[in-house]
Amino acid sequence: MTKSTRTATAVVLALSASATTAQELTVLIDNSPQYVQAMEALMEAYTQAHPEVTFSMETRPAGGEGDNLIKTRLATGEMEDIFNYNSGSLLQALRPARTLLEIGDLPSMDITLDSFKQAVAGPEGGLYGVPMAAAMGGGILYHVPTYQALGLEIPMTWNDFMANNARIAEETGQAPIAQTYRDTWTSQLLVLSDYYNVQAANPGWDEAFTANEAKFATTPAALRGFEHLQQAYEAGYFNADFGAATYNDGLAMVAGGEAVHYPMLSHSIALLQQNHPEQVQDVGFFAQPGDRADSNGLTVWMPAALYAPRATEHPEVVRDFLDFAGSVEGCETIVAAIGASGPHVTQGCELPDDVPTAIADMVRYFEEDGRTAPALEYLSPVKGPSLEQITVAVGSGINTAEEGAALYDRDVEKQARQLGLPNW
Repeated sequence: MTKSTRTATAVVLALSASATTAQELTVLIDNSPQYVQAMEALMEAYTQAHPEVTFSMETRPAGGEGDNLIKTRLATGEMEDIFNYNSGSLLQALRPARTLLEIGDLPSMDITLDSFKQAVAGPEGGLYGVPMAAAMGGGILYHVPTYQALGLEIPMTWNDFMANNARIAEETGQAPIAQTYRDTWTSQLLVLSDYYNVQAANPGWDEAFTANEAKFATTPAALRGFEHLQQAYEAGYFNADFGAATYNDGLAMVAGGEAVHYPMLSHSIALLQQNHPEQVQDVGFFAQPGDRADSNGLTVWMPAALYAPRATEHPEVVRDFLDFAGSVEGCETIVAAIGASGPHVTQGCELPDDVPTAIADMVRYFEEDGRTAPALEYLSPVKGPSLEQITVAVGSGINTAEEGAALYDRDVEKQARQLGLPNW
């Protein structure tokens, strides 16, 4: 056998082996329907292009229970090949440089907005996640037909918002505000979505908070979100079953008009389109109002991301899948599966012309200078793990706003110390 024949034979054998070597990647995904559907679409599209790669997917709870599961699996080396998780401050608690696969050199990162890359970066500068959705706003979903029937205007202050709620309570049989504490994470929105108003009243508050020089309980503007939660509960504006209702229930209530407002992230609009397509245009969106009409804007979240553990046994194919998920094609695959839910962080992935009412409402904030601000978790690495339990207690009348804020101030101390931040 000649040298050229041996070389040709080796190439053929190598190609044959690679073509027939099946690989199954394991996936752990948040059980929220929009994440499950988005991941299913990505896996199907990737397997169509790479038939040798298949997937097995497991779902996990959202909120604190799912958070603990991820930390445990990473710590024990039992994490699946791909998983989704928050971007921003919660990522730092995973110690990404130690536990996650670094992917900053993927081609898709070149078309990813810097604002998102900052949210998936480790303290040493490595990048670890690709976007799994669009950017989100935190605010109030509202039932448009009820606003039209009562002649209500979009509130620009919290007092205006509460006046609208009073009208709804007096003149209709609808719940003014939906709350869904069965899914405890949803209880946080009136606090977290208020951060635009906190930073407007106290520029640089995030830096003081990170340096342990500012507290929620002792900063009036930061306390305000807890006060709003207590005030709405004490006014009797929640649905009667708020303690047992779920996230899906909340969306159904605001879509059908059983409740007129639902404090929520705009990523929920994708699920609204899936579950209530005939009513999706009946749901609008506005930013959570603060104290001043001349300072009204939207608190913005970066999307959740897909990550891989550093210990994956299939690093090359995992990296290739993540690169696909972060590409324009991957973004368009997600949009086709769950609909548009906000502005994309992947350059070249455009919103369709016929977006739902709530998306059109939200995008207007992005189009005006000064009407958006990042959520606190993208400005500070400090976020306590127990906020959702604390806000359930405040929103159920168990604790006062002042007690809840003080509890959260103690809660964040644990994470700040774990991160080794100075002055804690």
